[in-house]
Amino acid sequence: MTTPRGMFGFDPSDPGFLPNPYPHYAKLREQGPLLRTEVGMWIATDHETCMAVVRGHRFGRPPETDPRNRSFPMMNPPEHTRLRAKVSRAFTPHMIEHMRPRIAEITDELIGDLKDEDDLVAALAYPLPVRVISEILGVPPQDRERFGGWSQALARGLDAELTGSEQALAERDRAREAFRGYFTELLAERRERPAGDMLSTLVQLDELTTDELLTTSSDLLVAGHETTVSLIGNGVLALARAGQSGYLARHPERAPAVVEEILRYDPPIQLIPRVALEDVELHGQVLRAGEPVLALVGSANRDPEVFDDPDRLDLTREPGRHLSFGLGVHYCLGAPLARMEAAIALTTLSAAAPDLALADPVPPYRENLFLRGLASLPVRRHGRAA
Repeated sequence: MTTPRGMFGFDPSDPGFLPNPYPHYAKLREQGPLLRTEVGMWIATDHETCMAVVRGHRFGRPPETDPRNRSFPMMNPPEHTRLRAKVSRAFTPHMIEHMRPRIAEITDELIGDLKDEDDLVAALAYPLPVRVISEILGVPPQDRERFGGWSQALARGLDAELTGSEQALAERDRAREAFRGYFTELLAERRERPAGDMLSTLVQLDELTTDELLTTSSDLLVAGHETTVSLIGNGVLALARAGQSGYLARHPERAPAVVEEILRYDPPIQLIPRVALEDVELHGQVLRAGEPVLALVGSANRDPEVFDDPDRLDLTREPGRHLSFGLGVHYCLGAPLARMEAAIALTTLSAAAPDLALADPVPPYRENLFLRGLASLPVRRHGRAA
């Protein structure tokens, strides 16, 4: 039986892994930039190799076996190029920038409700991006609570595609069907009564098939909040641990650079799966067409060959070449929105609670490898940390 270490090159079941995977990654980098595990999976460990895998045209997304689930994030060119171009017409930079005042308004409301002792994930990191992407898409407020369990099941399904967990795969499939059923009804409403939201724009794109429309709607909702929840939570945690909860209150102009440093230091997306689309030679080794490759983004972002003192959160560091949103044709379409939400959330929180401290020095994490994030983040607005 293959052990987790034999599959990944590290042991994700180690109790210390999710709270701090970076020493595990460092040990892998010491073994080499490209490793092959017991199950025949290639692991890219350093920045140069991960960049080649993530950006290179010779690597692509693993194939989706169910054609109903083929949205543009799960495609390779030229299909990916066609569908992404269509969706980009609805998800424009102008639309994202137009949301800035509304994001600030929601943030002010949530932070205004923050108790002296509270769970920062439940109070801010989760509700902010859920409300924002729901308003962009046009999801009614009364329906938003339905998505939490479905989204988490899809996130766990990413891990299960590698580990083969039948239970997690079954839960993922049920979540997919739930999303399809929900968006089938909502998109039908938008066809009859357009509402000026993103779903209304998407249904007018005649080039999209029904399956593409349904899956893309679900993916935009899930991707639009899952990554940002972890980005905000990881950012609050990193700043509090560094004793810098009030940093952005003093230096609000640094917010974009601080967000980039948090993305490098503790990225929500830790792993990016690819397959070789053709025979590829890297570091003197041949990856055969169809073989799986795992780019360790969390490891690449801590590569000392690229980043000085990489294990230190440096709020004065200028934005570098982190891989947290991918590269190339699969670069995250929602990256500008996630950056904006995180910058507004962290700056507003810093001004409202510059003395924010951790109530739990080792907060719990969700048991996800790909989308690594906190299950909760107990904090105190006043007083000393635990």
